[in-house]
Amino acid sequence: MNTNRTERHIVVLGAGYTGMIAAIRAARRTRRHGGHVTLVNPSARFTERLRMHQVATGQGLPDLQIPDLLAGTGVSFLQGRAEAIDLDGREVTVATDDGERRRLDYDQLVYAIGSATNMTSVPGADQHAHSLNGPRAAARFAARLGELAPGGVVVVGGNGLTGIEAATEVAESHPHLRVRLLGLGEPGSMMGPKARAHVDRALKRLGIEVRSGVLVTEVLPDGVALDDGEIVPADATLWTTGFWAAPLAAEAGLSVDARGRIVVDTTLRSVSHPSVFAIGDAAAIRLAWGEIHGTCQSGIPSGAHAADNLGRLARGRNLKPFRFGYLHQPVSLGRHDAVIQFTKRNDEPRRLHLTGSRAVRYKEYVTASAPTTFRLSRRLNVPLAFIAPRKGGRATRRAPAETVPAARPA
Repeated sequence: MNTNRTERHIVVLGAGYTGMIAAIRAARRTRRHGGHVTLVNPSARFTERLRMHQVATGQGLPDLQIPDLLAGTGVSFLQGRAEAIDLDGREVTVATDDGERRRLDYDQLVYAIGSATNMTSVPGADQHAHSLNGPRAAARFAARLGELAPGGVVVVGGNGLTGIEAATEVAESHPHLRVRLLGLGEPGSMMGPKARAHVDRALKRLGIEVRSGVLVTEVLPDGVALDDGEIVPADATLWTTGFWAAPLAAEAGLSVDARGRIVVDTTLRSVSHPSVFAIGDAAAIRLAWGEIHGTCQSGIPSGAHAADNLGRLARGRNLKPFRFGYLHQPVSLGRHDAVIQFTKRNDEPRRLHLTGSRAVRYKEYVTASAPTTFRLSRRLNVPLAFIAPRKGGRATRRAPAETVPAARPA
């Protein structure tokens, strides 16, 4: 690292929902104190990860270019893939599309590479199953669906929220195909009884065959094998269950958990290397009520909080701990139905929920809100829709005035 620089260089790896908000907000927070932000991402197009089930059924999405979203923010964009992190030298090696290797010095690093569906958790999944791991993977699945004759069978492995959204989208847009949803639990098991009943009705209305309490042990070229020996035939299989974090953090020597996520302290800094902040589903974040699971709902607030702490570092102030609580579980059930389960801060369901057209509008508002948040964040401190718990267990919009001393650079 060049120690003669007076500029404070912040490098953000990953331009998803969390990385984008972190880069834009960090640029605002540190600009007057010599801060400059470089955002690194393999693609120049912003991936709306919340819409991958739409891409998987051939639906077109707006062409959101990252340089356009960054216009006027002062953030520099480098298109390329981070290959290595030198934690001692504070340097990131980036492979660009033209075959070059660029080395970026950093004073602080924000790790926002995120996670993806684990295609190696079950034998054969990486060879014979499709995934929603990015637009290209989703588009390949859409192409496969287009090849299937009427009566063709599509198996969706994993009946969590991602599996539910994918199965209902396929069944609605391809009514000539048979869709089977397989998983250990009941679809919507994390929701309240009324919301879960609405999910069940939607699955039945769309003709989706649900198999709960089953364990897939292998993905085959023409189906999946269950733990009891049964073979479920399939002309196309979509794998949606389980996730893994990119191995870059572990390879660099950062402390990670069993899933490869960077272990962070209350301020979202790496416990092993405080010059590194980790956000979104790249970070193992534990709060008083439990562990955060990776969603856009928690990712954007974590990115904004890391940026605010970078601003505090630049001003020589104490860092603040991250406070967060869940608000809802929005789930689309095709283009014409949805369910919104409102939750307690620890993601347990409340009694309140929305269904039907109101839920569709709500879900679309949530899904489409990120680019608007990025644009507003260029100049404003955009309030983020999350609930911060008080020590007494109730919730408020602001966190208690608790601070953590800023650590010396690692």
